[in-house]
Amino acid sequence: MDVNLNPYFKSIVDYDDAPVVICNTEHLIVYMNPAAVRRYSSAGGQNMVGQSIMDCHNPKTQERMKRILAWFKEDPQNNSVYEGPGTSEDKDVYMVALRDNEGQVIGYYEKHAYRNRETAPKFAPIQDLLA
Repeated sequence: MDVNLNPYFKSIVDYDDAPVVICNTEHLIVYMNPAAVRRYSSAGGQNMVGQSIMDCHNPKTQERMKRILAWFKEDPQNNSVYEGPGTSEDKDVYMVALRDNEGQVIGYYEKHAYRNRETAPKFAPIQDLLA
């Protein structure tokens, strides 16, 4: 599926360590960042692009996702829903609306907000350049 991503936006998403799966309003996956491709490799990875994200979820979750998307469309202020904690990692999961310049919903993505404290030294790996 060919989607035109702004190069700045694509760079931000591609270098994020968290998986990002972007869907349109028909629940079709239009983009997966490299972290998402790796994370969901057992489910098809890059081959999931163009497929329905609903195929990856049980009927209860599918219904919730449909309701959340409808809520996003009700009001431009309705932009993010906390889905709950991640089951196997220390993170929170959100479903976030994507809007065009007129404020219309064009899709959504799932955001993973990790709670793990950073363990790398400050300014790693360039700390010697900043000394």
